[in-house]
Amino acid sequence: MENILLFNFFGPEMLVVLFAILLLFGGKKIPELMRGIGKGIREFNTARSTLESELKDGMRDAERKEAESKEERSNA
Repeated sequence: MENILLFNFFGPEMLVVLFAILLLFGGKKIPELMRGIGKGIREFNTARSTLESELKDGMRDAERKEAESKEERSNA
């Protein structure tokens, strides 16, 4: 079976895609489109880092509570 790689295009294929984007959106709309994409990527990265920090805090709290409960059991 052949391996199909998504988004693996360079050279002529990339030029065709860029030309199609230019035709669809026009020269004046492309900067606005890129700003929108950049804003979306920034929001995604912010949400990802927030979620990552919340998960790490939750795991740290769970480990701390587990250690405290083991300590209480050993003292009893």
